[in-house]
Amino acid sequence: MHAAEREEIILKALRDKGFATYRHLEANVEASPATIRRDLARLEKQGKINRLHGGARAVDADATMAGSLPGLAGTPFEKSLKQNIEAKRAIGKAAAEKCGHGEGIIIDGGTTTYQMCRHLEDSELQVLTNSLHIVNALLGQETTRLIVPSGPIFREQNIILAPAGEVSMPNFHASKLFLGAAAVSPRGIFQADALLVASQRRFLDRTDEVILVADSSKLQTTSGAIVCPLDQIDRLITDDRADARLIDQLRDAGLQHIDLVAPEA
Repeated sequence: MHAAEREEIILKALRDKGFATYRHLEANVEASPATIRRDLARLEKQGKINRLHGGARAVDADATMAGSLPGLAGTPFEKSLKQNIEAKRAIGKAAAEKCGHGEGIIIDGGTTTYQMCRHLEDSELQVLTNSLHIVNALLGQETTRLIVPSGPIFREQNIILAPAGEVSMPNFHASKLFLGAAAVSPRGIFQADALLVASQRRFLDRTDEVILVADSSKLQTTSGAIVCPLDQIDRLITDDRADARLIDQLRDAGLQHIDLVAPEA
């Protein structure tokens, strides 16, 4: 593939999303990682992109963020909330039971993590979350302290996400992180959007224990960019409708602690 062709693919990826990870570019550009990085260096020198930790951003991404925000890839929150709701409620309750009284925790935005909220009252938790839905659900709990990061709000998910490479996370370290995913496989956990990937990786750096919450439908697909391999996940909570073969594959890949819960009736 000629340099001009590679550059067009790179620029298109950045125009579409505003940001692209190195992993995404390596998967979509027919060239070695070293060649892609040289292309990025050349494009940055030409003033067409900005290189950041983990990827690159279009030069007009800041203006895009300040104006009309691009939509996130994936299913909008309100639609996703209705999918597999019984399983998500059971998973959320089981996840909430993992919280110790007075702990500092991180709750990643998502429709399964959202189901934890009703079970956290009187636990006197300190909660960092990027989800306005979760903030709203916890506001009525007088003893729950809330912290949010800074950044643009994406209305499809009602979630706060700063561009990758931008430091906007509060100085907060949690005993537990409750993480969602678009898909889970033996290769790792996936998200469909680069901004979601970047946000979750920031959370991973700020916790002692990572608890993945995902209904069984997420175990049957593989899509998007890898957030992290399974060896960074301490526990998976999913529903007992999960295919036993898939559960065995996850255990073989190193995820030993898997809780299977029965969906609420």
